[in-house]
Amino acid sequence: MGQVRHGSATTTHAVRAAIQRSQASLAQLSRELGINPKTVAKWRKRATVEDMKTGPSEPRSTVLTEAEEAAVVAFRRHTLLPLDDCLYALQPSIPHLTRSALHRCLQRHGISRLPDVEGDKPKRQKFKRYPIGFFHIDIAEVQTGEGKLFLFVGIDRTSKFAVAQLVATADRKTAWEFLQHLLEAVPYQVHTVLTDNVLCREELAA
Repeated sequence: MGQVRHGSATTTHAVRAAIQRSQASLAQLSRELGINPKTVAKWRKRATVEDMKTGPSEPRSTVLTEAEEAAVVAFRRHTLLPLDDCLYALQPSIPHLTRSALHRCLQRHGISRLPDVEGDKPKRQKFKRYPIGFFHIDIAEVQTGEGKLFLFVGIDRTSKFAVAQLVATADRKTAWEFLQHLLEAVPYQVHTVLTDNVLCREELAA
């Protein structure tokens, strides 16, 4: 298979190898090969004839902030909901989130596909069936380069309708605000809310 060069390349692998083997001066090689002396110097310093990768070493979203991307990842891992369900639940908190941006984010973190729950795995225990409107609330920690955030997540055990909200602190005030947000966001009656989290449990009991 022939060499594939990027669009702005002025040398081939053979020319680069010749530069690295040659004892001639930069000026002489530049004249003989008809290329810029800086190009000759660049390839003489390198130990390979391959082009270096361009672009950021760690790809990041051009749409999402670091905190928003971390929230998306935490939500997906916490709920294991399909792509469109994640999008619907996260858009109120991240209005500029698009389906394509969400998909690329999940791909970057290796979670674009949900884990297989069938095959040779043991059968899961069947849980009690609940009527629609039975929500469970939890809090997931979101680690970013600037510190720790908290993602409140509420999900209906039957319909899988989910609501999420990213906050800087997790306390009784933000727990109460999320509970109000959940009740306003759900398009049907919420009759039961359960949680294993102490903060949320205190607000439900208040």
